[in-house]
Amino acid sequence: MNLSRFRCSLLLVAAAAAQEKEYKPKEEKLPGPPIAQPIAYSHKTHVAMGMKCTNCHTMPGDGFAATFPKETMCMGCHTTVKKESPEIQKLAAFAAKKEPVPWVRIYRVPDIVWFNHALHTKKNDCATCHGEVAQRPVLFQEKSTSMNTCMACHAEAGAPNGCDVCHASQ
Repeated sequence: MNLSRFRCSLLLVAAAAAQEKEYKPKEEKLPGPPIAQPIAYSHKTHVAMGMKCTNCHTMPGDGFAATFPKETMCMGCHTTVKKESPEIQKLAAFAAKKEPVPWVRIYRVPDIVWFNHALHTKKNDCATCHGEVAQRPVLFQEKSTSMNTCMACHAEAGAPNGCDVCHASQ
């Protein structure tokens, strides 16, 4: 056997061995700890006043990502509502400087995953993936974003579950 064929055989054996490894999902401790944000914000309070997720978290363009609300949008109410609150004063300072609030992300999928919020919210409520945010004065990760969790949801919903659904460049 020449050296080239030997190397090719070794590569095939290594590839086969790699495929036999069992997938291990990322470790997640759920529920996670409450996440300290630069401004204390209660989703529960705002939802109780009739606000919906998409009032603040828009999905522009192709809907790939949900956005954080613009400070000017929040100040639309908070120039008069609770304007003396220290938290609203922090918000007003960001708005005056035209700087976004540096919110800390709670949910994130790996860069190798293609996820489109707009597609998922056509058939699912936000709570499906994000938990009961509407009932929370402080947020934390309460739902898993592991591949196993997503695949189980796809299987239950009869959605496509092939590797290329989430791992292909869209």
